[in-house]
Amino acid sequence: MKNNVVQQSFKFVLVMTIITGFIYPLACTAIAQIIFPDKANGSILYQNNKPVASELIGQEFTSEKYFWSRLSATSPYPYNGGDSSGSNKTPAGEEIADAVQQRIKLIRALDPENDQKIPVDFITASGSGLDPHISPAAALYQAGRISKVRNIEKAVLMNLIEKNTEKRQLGILGEPRVNVVKLNIDLDNLE
Repeated sequence: MKNNVVQQSFKFVLVMTIITGFIYPLACTAIAQIIFPDKANGSILYQNNKPVASELIGQEFTSEKYFWSRLSATSPYPYNGGDSSGSNKTPAGEEIADAVQQRIKLIRALDPENDQKIPVDFITASGSGLDPHISPAAALYQAGRISKVRNIEKAVLMNLIEKNTEKRQLGILGEPRVNVVKLNIDLDNLE
């Protein structure tokens, strides 16, 4: 009797291991590859037929000729996928207020002619530290600087921002947003 229970238990574990460890993952992978292969393979973005990024993970852009992303709170370097997290600092804390003020000073110094109000998402980090999106307002805020640096008409940049603005999901979920990586790839493709 005891031996029979052990055998049944072993068979059950073996069958469940095969189902949950092999059959189910393979079925999910096959379905994903058929229904949405781009997303199943990491949402890879290409430039000149070469993979350059994933549309799901932000990148740090520091050159004045590119749109800049949100701050990243990951360490030891920005947009570190192995250390995805927010800063875990309180919004009312002095440390975060100092970081925001430093970011404001940096942005004002790099674009002194721009007297527009700086959008809040442009001076604060995202919850994950990996967010590839900024608000349309943050993208529009940067259009003047990029227009001067690249010698491109601001209207062309505004159209590019509009083209890259993702609407609310199902018309009600989230806020309009611009994927900075995709926007910068399209910006490079203008030239």
